Amino acid sequence: SEESGDEEQDVSSSSGSESESENDQLAERERKLERVLADVPFGELQRARADGSLAARGVSAAAAAQKKARRESRKRPMEISTNVRPPRLREVIQVPKKVVRDPRFEPVYGTVDKEGFRKRYNFLFDHDLPAEKEKLQKSIKKLKDPNAIEEAKNQITWIDKQLRSNPQKNVESEILRGHIKKEREAAKAGKRPYYLKKSEIRERKLMDKYNELKVRHPEFN
Repeated sequence: SEESGDEEQDVSSSSGSESESENDQLAERERKLERVLADVPFGELQRARADGSLAARGVSAAAAAQKKARRESRKRPMEISTNVRPPRLREVIQVPKKVVRDPRFEPVYGTVDKEGFRKRYNFLFDHDLPAEKEKLQKSIKKLKDPNAIEEAKNQITWIDKQLRSNPQKNVESEILRGHIKKEREAAKAGKRPYYLKKSEIRERKLMDKYNELKVRHPEFN
């Protein structure tokens, strides 16, 4: 009985070792097959699958090789399957909106100094624009083309608008200019020049305004 028990143990141990060796051989064959299929181009694997020449084990190995996406060589690009589901939400790259700025209305550049502008370009309002207006008025008398006459009148209207943009300063400059002209003539005659004060300029301006109102509204005389 003891000998029969020993024989059974030997048989079971030998059968176990044989099954383990078979499993090892099977695993080794699978690894070799995977290595072989990994070097086969994807197109050939597809054709072999269509022909049915690959076994189920080979197909699974090919799928594993495709999933790993190995390169055939270092110089060739990696093959990636196109059967990839796109994301549900489209990724939108937000581009910063281009803001158009007008430097004339930007608070960074400050506000317009109208008084400073008037002082710097006072020669335009005191000399150039009135001289241009007088020149246009003389040219209208000589012009015969209706279009040219209309254009000259439009320019005169624009000049008047510019001169009326600051009537108070214009009146003061007119008074001062007239006084300087008279004083120059008096200086030529040997008289001593007299310089107007600001208070006197304001008084003359009020008198001119009063006289203008008397002309416009004679019923108030």
